Amino acid sequence: MAITRGRRWLVRGAAVPLITGLILAACSTEPDRNAGPGVTSAPCPQAVHKDTGCIYLGVLSALGGGPYAVLGKSLQEGQIAFWNEVNKAGGIDGYEVDITKYARDTEYEPRKHAEQYTQIEPNVLALAMSLGTSQTLSVLPRMDAANMIAAAGTLWSGWQYRDTDMNLVFDGSYSYCTEAILGLDWFTKNHYQPHNLAIVAFRGNYGADYANGVLKWAGENGSRVDTRIDTGPNSEVGNQSRAVTEILSKPTDLVALATGPVETAEIVGALTAAGYTGRFLGSAATWNGALLQTPVAHQLSALYNYTSPVDGWDGVSKGAQHARAAAPREPTNWGYNLGWAVSYPMKAALTAAAARGGFNRAALRRTMDDLTVDSEGMASVTTYGGPGPNLAAQQAVVNTPDPDAPLGSRTLDPTYHGATLEKITLTGPCAAL
Repeated sequence: MAITRGRRWLVRGAAVPLITGLILAACSTEPDRNAGPGVTSAPCPQAVHKDTGCIYLGVLSALGGGPYAVLGKSLQEGQIAFWNEVNKAGGIDGYEVDITKYARDTEYEPRKHAEQYTQIEPNVLALAMSLGTSQTLSVLPRMDAANMIAAAGTLWSGWQYRDTDMNLVFDGSYSYCTEAILGLDWFTKNHYQPHNLAIVAFRGNYGADYANGVLKWAGENGSRVDTRIDTGPNSEVGNQSRAVTEILSKPTDLVALATGPVETAEIVGALTAAGYTGRFLGSAATWNGALLQTPVAHQLSALYNYTSPVDGWDGVSKGAQHARAAAPREPTNWGYNLGWAVSYPMKAALTAAAARGGFNRAALRRTMDDLTVDSEGMASVTTYGGPGPNLAAQQAVVNTPDPDAPLGSRTLDPTYHGATLEKITLTGPCAAL
């Protein structure tokens, strides 16, 4: 299946041949005749082959602070492992890729994100990671002026439309909005038809996108959303007691969550302790395997499922197998696989730019038009540059907590696609900022 304007990723795994069409040619140590910022004839600081040049990619992520620091660190580990394998195989057209020299901790704050962007922008060819929607949007006009493309560690539906991403951002294989729709279709098929749903979602693009997906699904399937709570991370709001109280005040048979792992644990624990007997469905960002070390581990294992855009640590796709083989050790959470998977598009763009004769920002940006990316089965095949997403091709990985599984999570369905996406029409972001 192929996604338009979504993403499809191309690379190899650990010590394996590159997939067809993406064989890297490590052929020249001379600087590219059309090289731009972030490209040098000198080798990378930790070069595998000392006779290669270096391509520097920037990373703006939650590497030390903020509500998604654990996820951000795992994303970075996955990306480093990916590019290490590329470099071991000879790099791209005589260049290796470095994503560590200009990696900066943004603490998931738009202001700090913008500050760090200013610092690294003169020194990088592109951004291997720009974590956060509002964070990336805070620098998007400057990225546009600089022809700076980026992989976004965010599933905001706006990245799938040229009017909102300026053809600069490699988006996910689905959005938060369609993640909710896919998840609810799977839930209905495998558990029961929810009639009265509650939504607990972070304020802003992430939560609003997911919540609007729940509302679209409910409208198409005859369900009600009687309770919608807009909240924030506990670091901002203190706790989730308001959400718990509101949910208990009305009949609810499913709680849809677009929060963080800490908030998910609190909500599940408080509701089940108060006698709630329904189930919970969460976005990918609600899960962390460390939740199985908390007092609510049993409730989560029994009553909670979450969706993910990419094949997990226990996945059987070639991409997941390669990611496992390249890992220096077992990662702390599913973010490692996401970091590996989101690297395929950038590699595809670099490979395409090399074939067209130049490593520079304008050349990279031009590759975003009609660029097909294959993630070796970790997500749907995706073609960039179209008018919007191909909803018929989107699929979700559905997971359940399992203390006996690697990383505490087991895949239930690696390629789920339900019927509701065939019924709806999207012409722009589900949650416009």
